[in-house]
Formats: sequence, structure tokens, C-alpha cells
Amino acid sequence: YKVQGVVEDVTNRIVDYIRPGPYRLDWDSLMTTMDILETFEENCCVMRYTTAGQLWNIIAPREFIDFSYTTNYEDGLLTCGVSLDYGEVRPNFVRGFNHPCGWFCVPLKDYPSHSLLTGYIQTELRGMLPQSAVDTAMSSTLTNFYSDLKKALKT
Repeated sequence: YKVQGVVEDVTNRIVDYIRPGPYRLDWDSLMTTMDILETFEENCCVMRYTTAGQLWNIIAPREFIDFSYTTNYEDGLLTCGVSLDYGEVRPNFVRGFNHPCGWFCVPLKDYPSHSLLTGYIQTELRGMLPQSAVDTAMSSTLTNFYSDLKKALKT
């Protein structure tokens, strides 16, 4: 999945709200928990997060364990991740898997107080799910992601 939108804020602040850390759980309505399991350096960690059930719990809550890295990229920032085979799956969750994913955030040249945020998401929710349910859930999740992020940045 590819998602793209203009966000009214500077790249550093936007990425601070997206990357693993103190802001993410405050605004991302899909995430229910997030724990940093290992930190390798300031912008590099292994995180475990869980997501709420979706589509009236047709899609059960998921657990992901991802390696995450954030770095400067050209004029903006890149935060990327990939799932790891790490530890046991907690009860009541299905272990999802993220293939390489990333969020690119670059300032708009004509409007420096705005940024273009582009996400590339390659996720396998796993479990016995029809692709149409996954596509529906992902489209609403990504739409809500931008809406929730924009609200959080205004506070």
C-alpha cells in the first residue's frame, strides 16, 4: 500500500510523532500498546506493538515486532522498519509481519511550514482473512492515520 498526503508541520516534528517513542500511543488510534524491546542507538530499536481489532473484530488484534530505524534522507527524514522473528506471540493476538516499510517526510519547497508525508506499507496481517477485508481495513486505517496525526500535531 502507498499513502501520501500534505501535513501542515515541519518534517522533524512529524517524524517525531510517527517513529517509536513517547508520542505514538497518544494519537494513533489503531495502536493499543508499544514497547521498545532493544535500543541500539538513538534512532534504531526493536519494538513490539499491538493493534486493535478491526471491522467489528473480523480482523482480530495483531502483534508486530519490528526493527525500526530513522535517518536523514535528502532534504527530509526517513523512518523505516521490517518485522523480525522474535519471541513468543502473546495470547489473544495474531502475529502480523511487516515486509520492508517506510515513511518519507520532506518539506514542500513552496510552503516550508508544510511537509509531504509518503508511506509504503507492506504488511501481512496473517490469519484466515479474505483479501477484500484486509484492503478495506488498510484503507480506513491509513485514512485515520493521517487524520489522527494532523489532530495530534495541532495540540
